[in-house]
Amino acid sequence: MHADEAWTDAGLVRRLLRAQFPQWAELPISRLASGGTVNAIYRLGEDLTVRLPLRPGGDDAIAMEARLLPRLAPLLPLPVPEVVATGAPGEGYPLAWAVHRWIEGRNPVEGHLAEPERVARDLAGFARAFRGIDLPGGPPAHRGGEPLIAQDPEVRAAIEALRRTDEPFDADEITEAWEEALAAPPWTGPACWTHSDLMPSNLLLVGHRVGAVIDFGTVGMGEPATDLIPAWNLLPSAARPAYRGAVDVDDATWARSRGWALSMAVIQLPYYRTTNPVISANARHVIREILAASA
Repeated sequence: MHADEAWTDAGLVRRLLRAQFPQWAELPISRLASGGTVNAIYRLGEDLTVRLPLRPGGDDAIAMEARLLPRLAPLLPLPVPEVVATGAPGEGYPLAWAVHRWIEGRNPVEGHLAEPERVARDLAGFARAFRGIDLPGGPPAHRGGEPLIAQDPEVRAAIEALRRTDEPFDADEITEAWEEALAAPPWTGPACWTHSDLMPSNLLLVGHRVGAVIDFGTVGMGEPATDLIPAWNLLPSAARPAYRGAVDVDDATWARSRGWALSMAVIQLPYYRTTNPVISANARHVIREILAASA
């Protein structure tokens, strides 16, 4: 996916474990299929996972999660990852890495929710709880720490990149939808805690309910609209009214959520369209949903 991506495989994971955590070194290891773009995830035995960042800088999130997840977990209504151990570079692998407790569940797929309003209520409760956290010392969120307008140069460049592909979208319509989102009043309240990356690949379903939220590498202080992106990247249009009512936000925040979701999708699609079918399919879904809502 990335030109500077670190190579990982099960053999590397076993060598790292033998050198640093020999108590787990002989457990079965298998790579998990994932749409993730930041980490390679390996299941380790029945109860653990190993998470290896793919790119330089990705290990910053390893240290941040180890520090913040134990503080955030008791304040949230859904299970979140538990860091069991953190590993150091070694065996030719250049980055810090982590061992997490396994969380049972499956990733949802946009357009394929059996009970979307239940999922909407679960996600709304998580977003409300997150923005209500009163915990000092949060870092700036990866997304939403700056106003939406800060995304403008990258979004417009990505729209032009899409214009040069065979993707079935009208670049002018995307531009119009983007400018509509930018016209919403900016957030003027205090920064609040946000996950800021509630993609389907960072959610786990158990049955027809949200069972856990994973991957907190983007967590921090920002504006609450970034945690409303499931309205566009997962929920069908029929479930959005229930979701919006449950998250309890004003018109401007709702409009900015559409802008945050659109910016993510438009930037992702030209980059991942040939290398990550999960992310690119979700980006197309988001663009379709937002263009339909704008129309």
